[in-house]
Amino acid sequence: MTGSTTAAAAGVLVLAGTPIGDPADAPPRLAEELAGADIVAAEDTRRLRRLTQALGVRTTGRVVSYFEGNEAARTEELAGELAGGARVLLVTDAGMPSVSDPGYRLVAAAVERDVRVTAVPGPSAVLTALALSGLPVDRFCFEGFLPRKAGERSARLAEVADERRTLVYFEAPHRLAATLTAMAERFGGDRPAAVCRELTKTYEEVRRGPLRELADWAGQGVRGEITVVVQGAQPAGPGVLGAPELVRRVREREAAGQRRKEAIVEVAKEAGVPRREVFDAVVSEKKSGHTSTNE
Repeated sequence: MTGSTTAAAAGVLVLAGTPIGDPADAPPRLAEELAGADIVAAEDTRRLRRLTQALGVRTTGRVVSYFEGNEAARTEELAGELAGGARVLLVTDAGMPSVSDPGYRLVAAAVERDVRVTAVPGPSAVLTALALSGLPVDRFCFEGFLPRKAGERSARLAEVADERRTLVYFEAPHRLAATLTAMAERFGGDRPAAVCRELTKTYEEVRRGPLRELADWAGQGVRGEITVVVQGAQPAGPGVLGAPELVRRVREREAAGQRRKEAIVEVAKEAGVPRREVFDAVVSEKKSGHTSTNE
């Protein structure tokens, strides 16, 4: 049981969602928290200043920066303030703190010290893009930013190639074409996806289509803040490329000199099914009597 005396004496950490584009989307409570917090920790104090001006709010507490470069050192300082009874408001450049933005370390430090953590819900690029994508929303997973290096990016995509939930990513505009191309290679060029650009802003755009087409489009140059939504891997429907047909296609590639592992990957992409489904079909067929030495 946590100590009630410590909790009573401690302050409160407030995670506040900020607009992802249009300042008018700011939740009403955000203005109240900005005006009343003892300390406002902002990812970018200049952006915070523009936001408070747009909302007509004046901060009365101390404003400090809290970004990737100083997050580790400043967390200890802010945790000490919280333990001493301060009300600390954490805001990032856009959306909710901790979601691909600073915040996790401070939340963990507050929880460790038995400090209350609450939130001012606000706009989310993840949920907005997901809702606008036209892709399944009943189950999804957020993957954040992919690695910048091609090899690491490809390996990360390979980890979720068979994931059936809808995938949501953030990406920088100058890396979008390379990322969509890598997705097309790993997931299959026909996999449906949506690129959501400049959400809630003047030049908002949602481009939907197969990954291959989206990669070609992005190659012409794209600007703005980007969220990518990709449909999850789909199982083959009844009578559509059943196990015998999957095995036949693998055998054709093996006969042409391709290694079995590579053949399975290619057939899975072509059929739009998880690699495990093709692998299981091949293993089952092999056990039934057919063998091949082209491993």
